[in-house]
Amino acid sequence: MESSLKNKLGKELGLIDVFGLSTGAMISAGFFLLPGLASAHTGSSIFLSYFLAAFLIIPAMFSIAELSTAIPRAGGAYFLLDRSLGPMMGTVGGMGTYLALTLKTAFALLGIGAYTTAFFDMPIKTVAIVLTAVFMVINILGAKKTSGLQLFLVLFLVASLILFLVEGFREILHIDTHTLVSERLSPFATNGLTGIFSTAGFVFVSYLGLTQVASVAEEIKNPERNIPLGMILSLVVTTIIYTGGVFIMVSVLPTQDFIRDLTPVFTASQVVFKWMPAKLGGLMIVGAAIAAFASTGNGGLMAASRYPMAMGRDRVLPLALSQVGRFKTPAYSIILTSCLMVLFILLLSEENIAKMASSFQLIIFIMLNFSVIVMRNSRIETYDPGYHSPLYPWMQIFGMISSFLLIVYMGWVPILFSVAVVIFAMLWYKYYAKKSVRREGAIFHWFALLGKKQHAGLETELLGILKEKGLRDGDPFDEMVVQAKITQLGDSSIGLKKLVGSIAHDICHDFGTVDAKVLTKKLLKSSIVDPILIAPHVTILHGNLESLVRPALHVITSLTGIEKTAGKEEANGNDYIRVLFILVCPGKNPKLKFRLLSRLMDIVDRYNFIEKICSLTNEREIKEYLLHYERYVTLELRRDTPTETFINQMMKDTRFPKDVLVAMVQRGSEIIIPRGDTMLMEGDIITIIGEPKGIKTIFEAYIHTT
Repeated sequence: MESSLKNKLGKELGLIDVFGLSTGAMISAGFFLLPGLASAHTGSSIFLSYFLAAFLIIPAMFSIAELSTAIPRAGGAYFLLDRSLGPMMGTVGGMGTYLALTLKTAFALLGIGAYTTAFFDMPIKTVAIVLTAVFMVINILGAKKTSGLQLFLVLFLVASLILFLVEGFREILHIDTHTLVSERLSPFATNGLTGIFSTAGFVFVSYLGLTQVASVAEEIKNPERNIPLGMILSLVVTTIIYTGGVFIMVSVLPTQDFIRDLTPVFTASQVVFKWMPAKLGGLMIVGAAIAAFASTGNGGLMAASRYPMAMGRDRVLPLALSQVGRFKTPAYSIILTSCLMVLFILLLSEENIAKMASSFQLIIFIMLNFSVIVMRNSRIETYDPGYHSPLYPWMQIFGMISSFLLIVYMGWVPILFSVAVVIFAMLWYKYYAKKSVRREGAIFHWFALLGKKQHAGLETELLGILKEKGLRDGDPFDEMVVQAKITQLGDSSIGLKKLVGSIAHDICHDFGTVDAKVLTKKLLKSSIVDPILIAPHVTILHGNLESLVRPALHVITSLTGIEKTAGKEEANGNDYIRVLFILVCPGKNPKLKFRLLSRLMDIVDRYNFIEKICSLTNEREIKEYLLHYERYVTLELRRDTPTETFINQMMKDTRFPKDVLVAMVQRGSEIIIPRGDTMLMEGDIITIIGEPKGIKTIFEAYIHTT
C-alpha cells in the first residue's frame, strides 16, 4: 500500500490540458509533412483521405474514452488491454503502442529540422536530438509544467492555422473554376476509391495523438468529464484543420509542386500570404510548424513515457521504470523513451515511420474496441465507466472491421513490422514477464459464462480505482449517512452471524422487502475481497435489493470486538471486528453500491480511524465524523449568539446557502430528520451538509463570530 501511494501520480490536468495535449499531438507531421507524400498515392483527393481517417478513428475514440474513465491509469493502451484481454495481450499492446508513439514523436522532431531549413542551414538530425534532450528535462520537471508549455504551443499553432484557413479559402475564391478543376484538382483519385481508402490508412498516423490522453488518464482531474469531452473537441478541431488545410494546399498549388513536397504548408503559404511583406506569411507558417512539431514532441514524450511506467508497475518491464521521482514524474521511463527517440532519429526514414506507426496503432484499435465488448460482458460489478460509448456494440464492431481493412490495404511492409512486434512482445512476456505476473484480464470473467475460471484480483483492483475516483455528482452518500442507523455495542459480546441477522430483520421491516434470512445470507457471503483495501478489524458487508428506493447504511462499533464465525463467512482474515458497516443498495443501480463502498473505504483510511470512531459517544458525533468537516458543520442554537435567529423558526423559513441542507436535528437524546414544518428550538444541535463553499459560508457566519 505504501509503495503504491509513493508511486501515485498527481492529478493536475484539466479539460484545457486534455485538449491541448491531444490537439498538439495531432497537428504536426500529419499536416506539415505528410500531405505531399500521401498525395502521390491518390492525387488531389488526399483531403478526402484525411476526412475518412478522422471518421474511422471515432469508434476507437469512444472505446478509449469509456475504458479510460473506468480505469484512469497511466499506461494507456497497455493498461487497458492488460486488464481486459489479459497480461499477454497487454504486453503486446503496450510495447507496440509505446514504439509507435516513440516513432511518431521522433518523426515530429525531425520535422522541426525540415522546416528550419527554409530559413537556416542547420543539420536536421542534430536539431532533433538537441530538442529531445530539452523535452526530456521539461517532462521530468512535471506534468503541469509540460501541459503549460503544451497549451502555449497549441494556442499559437491553432491561431496561425485559422489564419491560414481563412486566407486560403479567400484565395480559392479568386481562382476561376476551370483552373481549379482542370489544373489544381487534377488528377483526382488517381487510384480510385481504393486509393482514397488505402491512403487513409497511410495518413492515419496524423490522428494518433487523439489517443495519447489515455496514457495520462491517471493525472487528469474529473476524468469522467474531461477525457471524452477533451477528445471530442480535439478531433473536431483537428479534422477541420486537416481537411480544410489540405484542400487549400491542393487548390492553390500546381500538382507537380505539391506531390512529394516535404514542406507543403510553407510552399502553399507563399501563395496564400503573398500580400504580406518580406515573406512574413512563410515565416509565420514555419513558426507554426515548429510549434506543432515541438508540441507533438513534448506531448508525445509525455504520453509514451507512461507506458514503461505502467508496465514496470506490473513487473512486465523492470520495476525501476515505475519509480516516480521528486517531481512526481516517471524520470527513468522518460529517460529511456528519450534514448529510443534519438536512436530512431538516427536510423529511420519519414515514410516508413508513418506507415509503421499507423499499422500497429490500427491493430491496437481493433483490440481496444474488442476490450469494451469484453468488459461489458465480463459481469465485473466494479467496472463503472463514467462515460459509455454510444451505439454499443455496433460502434465497436464497425471499428474493428474498418481498422482491419485499412491495414490490409496499406501493404506488406507495415504488416510485417506489426507481426514482428507482436511476436517479440509475446516472447518477452513468456520468458521474462510471465513469472512475475499473478493476474488475469476481464476476458476470464467472460469465460466464466462457459465454466472457465474467474480472476478476483481484477475486481479488487477496479474497486481500488473506484476508491481513488470517489463519488459522482448526485451520489447520495451524505443523505445515506444522515439516515444511517448507528449501533454502539460497547462491551457487549455478540457473534457476527447473529448481529447481521438482527440488522437484516430491521432492514426488511423498515423497507417491507425480502425475507430477513435471504438478506442475511447475502450479506454474510459478501465482502470487500482484498483485506489490504480496508483496515484491520474493519469489515464492510454489502448487498442489493430490488425493492429498495434508496441506499441503507448501518454502522456498528464495538469496544471488545464482534466475534466472527469461522470459515468462508469471514470478510477478512482478522479474528474480530471493531467497526462493521452494512450497506444495502437498490438493485436497479448496482454500480452505485461500489461507489458508496469506495467512499466508505476512503473514510476507513483516515488516521487512527478505529480508535476515533469507537471513542465517539453518540449517533450525531459518529455521523459527523463520517461526513467529515469539509462537507458538514454543526450549530448549537443558543441565545445571544448569531444562531439565535433560527430559534422558534420552522425549517422552511430558515435562510441558508442554496447548496446546503439541514440533515438532522439533535434535541436531547432524540435525533430528528427535519421537514419543512419542523420547529427549531433553543438547545437544538443542527447538522448541516452540503458543498464546501456553502459550508464555509455558514462556518464563517455562525462559528467565527460566536
